[in-house]
Amino acid sequence: MNSTKKRRGHNEGSIYKRKDGRWVAAMTIEGGKRKEFSGKTREEVRQKLAKAHYERQQLGVSPTTGSAERQTLKQYLTSWLETVMPPVLEESTWRQHHYLITQHITPTLGSTRLLQLSAQQVQRLYAAKLGESLSTTTVHHLHSTLHRALEQAVRLGLVVRNITDLVDAPRFAETELHVLSAEEARILLDVATGERLEALYVLALATGMRQSELLGLRWADVDLDAVPTPTLQVRYQLKRENGKLTFCAPKTRRSRRQIALAAPAAEALRRHRASQAEQRLRQGSAWHDHDLVFSSSIGTPLLARNVVRGFKALLEKGALPDVRFHDLRHTCATLLLGARVNPKVVSEMLGHASVAITLDVYSHVLPNMQQDAAAAMGELLVG
Repeated sequence: MNSTKKRRGHNEGSIYKRKDGRWVAAMTIEGGKRKEFSGKTREEVRQKLAKAHYERQQLGVSPTTGSAERQTLKQYLTSWLETVMPPVLEESTWRQHHYLITQHITPTLGSTRLLQLSAQQVQRLYAAKLGESLSTTTVHHLHSTLHRALEQAVRLGLVVRNITDLVDAPRFAETELHVLSAEEARILLDVATGERLEALYVLALATGMRQSELLGLRWADVDLDAVPTPTLQVRYQLKRENGKLTFCAPKTRRSRRQIALAAPAAEALRRHRASQAEQRLRQGSAWHDHDLVFSSSIGTPLLARNVVRGFKALLEKGALPDVRFHDLRHTCATLLLGARVNPKVVSEMLGHASVAITLDVYSHVLPNMQQDAAAAMGELLVG
């Protein structure tokens, strides 16, 4: 080929003039492939090449997906999903983002260029999805996914602003909480007395821990001799990911917390520890030591469905309302707030991201608290 080759400048890559008179610049991209840029002048292709280098190194835009100006929302979101794959995000969180993007966002807005995406388009997407009978909660999660992805686009300099900030996201659906009364909670504990997992039910009601946190609790994180109050640390949760049971850290900093134990909970754990030690001796070499507080009869992790099955049997035995196991967490919070415990303390105990979440979820308890506050203020002012 009779092309006129010139010496490359710093970071220019390969630049040469073709036989037809056009200039060509080339760079090596992912997989060892080459990407070429052509133009009428050497300066034109040099600028294209420099821009591609900049976008690749500073903005994270691959030449295989085109320049920042031509990049579509689908191309960007596909790239974003790759950057936040586990362990950056928890597996279940990543799968939710992937589902919402591939099933609901890109089929509608995927071909839109990232730079041209408008708030009106996003608002129409939400309206359309609500019209397709998606729940407000699902559409809210869709909004959260898109907002998070575009936040990174802002940080990378791909867009000037996150247009989802201009969109009204649908509120979470109002859901009625099904909780046990204090009397019903006592009945549950009465019928659970003597059960192998009695301490699990006591702890669920007394601490408001999530089921995954209870099943991931280890003895190393329980201090029954702490003074003045026994405590436990929530440091792990047991979750099923890709068909396998996995111990992982709670998702947020506030979920990783210390909880003071009520006397009945501490005593139930002491009895459970002694019973488990006897069972471990009986099993001998068949025992699988994971240091789990709540385990199977041979020390292996408990399956959530088996815990739920045993819980439902207790509800039936005690002629109690058919609530979910997770409703024990709601019961704990409701009973504490109803007993006038500071919402900030309850929020920290539950591991909520903020006290605002606690107050929002359990707003039905607030009127009584406000009445007590008004009465207390009246006494203070009267003297």
